[in-house]
Amino acid sequence: MPAVWRRHETLLRMNPTELPHLTRDQMVEVDRLMIEEAGITLVQMMENAGRSLAAFIIDRFRPSLVVVLAGRGGNGGGGLVAARHLANRGVAVEVVLSADPVDFDGVPARQLFALSSTTAEQVAQPTGTPDVIVDALIGYSLTGAPRGRALHLIEWANGSDVPIVSLDVPSGLESTSGLTPGEAIAATAVLTLALPKIALANRDLVGELHLADISVPSRLYRHLGLDVPTDLFAESQVIQLS
Repeated sequence: MPAVWRRHETLLRMNPTELPHLTRDQMVEVDRLMIEEAGITLVQMMENAGRSLAAFIIDRFRPSLVVVLAGRGGNGGGGLVAARHLANRGVAVEVVLSADPVDFDGVPARQLFALSSTTAEQVAQPTGTPDVIVDALIGYSLTGAPRGRALHLIEWANGSDVPIVSLDVPSGLESTSGLTPGEAIAATAVLTLALPKIALANRDLVGELHLADISVPSRLYRHLGLDVPTDLFAESQVIQLS
């Protein structure tokens, strides 16, 4: 079915029923294909995700202060990239981690190190009232109910009366089943990646739904039996799924 676009401020809108929706296992396979078939590394994907998230937040909310809640996995790494790009564009940023920095490893650890060169501050607790909270705690890799520091931060964000933007999937929402085994972020907006996830039909937790390009070649989706338009992001790297 051809895409139907219409202008909406600086974004484009698309009917989400025109796109395939991914399960968790399918998204894992997309990540694998990106690396093994297309030679696009996790660093590149994370950079694309975080840069798009930062641009979306600036265009949509025009914030002065953003609090980024970041886990130590890939979702958190994307949040750290967004924090870096926000800081580089003059936004005050406070980063609250759900784990000790020494527990970060791999690509998220590299993103945490890169962040240290910016004006973004790592804090144990937010020091002011932000204009936006970024939820980059868990993402599509959720297994069981959030606990510990992540649970505390989800509860804080939900009780803050501040707009929350979740990266890919609201933390606490299982990306395939749409179930919430424990506390979950009630997002004002979700910027999902590559293709929407099945669970994002849960409108109580999702709010506005937007889709960002992380540079997945459309032919890779054919390995999963999916037909995705090659021009999906022809006019914008972020589109609104209305």
